[in-house]
Amino acid sequence: MDFFEKPYAIQQDNHDKLKHFRKQFIIDNPNLVYLDGNSLGLLPAATPERIQKVIRDEWGRKLIRSWNDGWYERSQKIAAKLAPLIGAKPHEVIMADSTSINLFKLAYAAIVFQKGKTAIVSDELNFPSDIYLLQGLAKHFGEKYKLRLARSYDGIRVETDEIKRILKNDTALLSLSHVAFKSSFMYDTKEITHVAHEKGAMVLWDLSHSVGAVPVKLNDCNVDLAIGCTYKYLNGGPGSIAFLYVREDLQDRLVSPIWGWFGQKDPFNFRLDYEPADGIQRFLAGTPPVLSLSTIEPALDLMNEAGIENLRDKSLEQSRYLINLFRHFLEPRGFSMGSPENEQERGSHVSLCHPEAYRICKALIDPTVGEKTVIPDFREPDNIRLGITPLYTSFMDIYEAVMQMKMIAEQKLYNHFSLQKEKVT
Repeated sequence: MDFFEKPYAIQQDNHDKLKHFRKQFIIDNPNLVYLDGNSLGLLPAATPERIQKVIRDEWGRKLIRSWNDGWYERSQKIAAKLAPLIGAKPHEVIMADSTSINLFKLAYAAIVFQKGKTAIVSDELNFPSDIYLLQGLAKHFGEKYKLRLARSYDGIRVETDEIKRILKNDTALLSLSHVAFKSSFMYDTKEITHVAHEKGAMVLWDLSHSVGAVPVKLNDCNVDLAIGCTYKYLNGGPGSIAFLYVREDLQDRLVSPIWGWFGQKDPFNFRLDYEPADGIQRFLAGTPPVLSLSTIEPALDLMNEAGIENLRDKSLEQSRYLINLFRHFLEPRGFSMGSPENEQERGSHVSLCHPEAYRICKALIDPTVGEKTVIPDFREPDNIRLGITPLYTSFMDIYEAVMQMKMIAEQKLYNHFSLQKEKVT
């Protein structure tokens, strides 16, 4: 059977041992190819009923009584289901706030803990929001504090030697994305954490572009701190609640800068002097958003059933397939790779570059172009990100997306679209 023909994709889907999970998500348009789960995951079929139950029964009928019937512990209960996906103990993870707020809390706590060290280190490939926040922290702590960025020499990856070069004895914190949002470059968590610890720096990993698709082993790698969102591979919905991780031995030694009542040792005593709770709960702040929190559980149940190693195996198999199709059909038509060739250095999305990337994305999304509507996403200046979400991405999805891109490039259909960019790309 020809590797580059449609029957091969059909055969691979038929043999896929995880194929039954696709039916657990709402895909109501047979002409839609969704390859943007690395940005916003699909809606699990069980989630609407789950939320209706929370609204109807827990809020509507039980009202405030639900705080003593599951709501108060829900941040920890859901976090315990997340813990196996990131290689952490259940009591080392908590669902809380947004990714940026969690980054602020943990980075601030680490800098204070590392008294006398005045450098924060990140890299040029990190998500800009993380960079902005670290810039703000450096300014907040005063003129002595500086943010240093490790360089990427190809715009795709950062060499370990560059991290070693930029880490100094004055480094309080190394804060990196485990998987880079644009190129999908993935760090060796264990190696980089060890390198930082040798310099006396603490390490904070942003897992937003890896959690749920790539096995993460925080305990095995002796990671200090981590954060992440839940609306990408974890399918929690737009703007769903984030999470944070603090290694067990650090929890009672670090102090969160946001002293909220859910982080208080006995919040319903209503004392006026703050006393932080024991363990991970001290990193909570205000009242958790119960509705948002409740959307995460259905997908976590599916992921734990599938197994993160099985999800990674399928992701790698599908990424290889995509890259082989790219070599055959797209590279001769002006596309180039924007992700690492080495799959051990690549997360679960693949970036393809083209001078007309933005307008190609517009053509892919337009339902009047071709047989399928393909949803990838665009990242400046010329990246088309194709997300492999192993719970529901099929081999046929990948084949049809590549065929659509080939047709658009060959016929230059992108010329029918404006260069004017929308607010959200």
